[in-house]
Amino acid sequence: MIIVTGAAGFIGSNMVSKLNAENFKDIVLVDDFSKNEKYKNLEGKVFSQKVDRNEFFTWLKENHRFVQFVVHIGARTDTTEFDKNVFDELNLGYSKKVWDLCVEFGLPLIYASSAATYGLGEFGYNDDHDVVDKLKPLNPYGDSKNDFDKWALVQEKKPYFWSGLKFFNVYGPNEYHKGRMASVIFHAFNQIGKTNKMKLFRSHKPDFKDGEQLRDFVNVKDVTDVIYFLMNHRKDSGIYNLGTGTARSFLDLTRSTFKAMNVAEDISFIDTPEDIRDNYQYFTEANMDKLRSIGYKAGFHSLEEGVEDYVKNYLVGKRYR
Repeated sequence: MIIVTGAAGFIGSNMVSKLNAENFKDIVLVDDFSKNEKYKNLEGKVFSQKVDRNEFFTWLKENHRFVQFVVHIGARTDTTEFDKNVFDELNLGYSKKVWDLCVEFGLPLIYASSAATYGLGEFGYNDDHDVVDKLKPLNPYGDSKNDFDKWALVQEKKPYFWSGLKFFNVYGPNEYHKGRMASVIFHAFNQIGKTNKMKLFRSHKPDFKDGEQLRDFVNVKDVTDVIYFLMNHRKDSGIYNLGTGTARSFLDLTRSTFKAMNVAEDISFIDTPEDIRDNYQYFTEANMDKLRSIGYKAGFHSLEEGVEDYVKNYLVGKRYR
């Protein structure tokens, strides 16, 4: 039996699809299932049961002997939410309880950290444990993820295998419910579909031309492949970056989306809103050496490959994985 928290969400539902494809059917889905907009993410998936996130700890205490692995993806991910109490409860506090129960019952754990922990990248994008204390996230969401990483690293008692994954800019199917927090590709597809045009944020730094702000965009299928690898690897515990290792520009992304939609390019620029301008990231790129060093050999979708797959096989026709 495998537990996936956040199972009705974007990455969580993709993880359930990956497990089903690998012939795992005894899966327990943990989430807040009251949100109807996420219902279709679970259509057609095979699993054992659903457990409300507020009842999960009681359930685990009663059923832990049947559990083989915990994949803890569930979290509040809104980077524009500034109520720290929300993140203290749903991210930091909840994750500590998951960790403690995995220690108590001898269960391996993979949990979702975030590249948001790196802030403006003052200390680079290296997943070394000794840099975690120095990082300066830009919002309460990033703080909550970094706070948990810091907490995990100093615990005397740890699961016999554990891994925290710093997701970079993840995109792909099953993010229809995410609204403004959906990927740039999702928003580009919708904007181009309505207007045949796309507006990008202008650069406000002389070192970057308009549209050449850079991000490490990673396809959610690659994310689930890495999680599955670690579930089988079960050694070399620690925090790992999960990107492609190659930063690409928003212009690259937008041009790929126009091409996949078979629409002529029409790109213009607007000022970055002043309320986010000072903390706007102009560059992120995951150093992937650590994951490679433990034996992960699979490749990652190029941006062009990933966008084409996402647009043609999912966004067109609003299909799910």
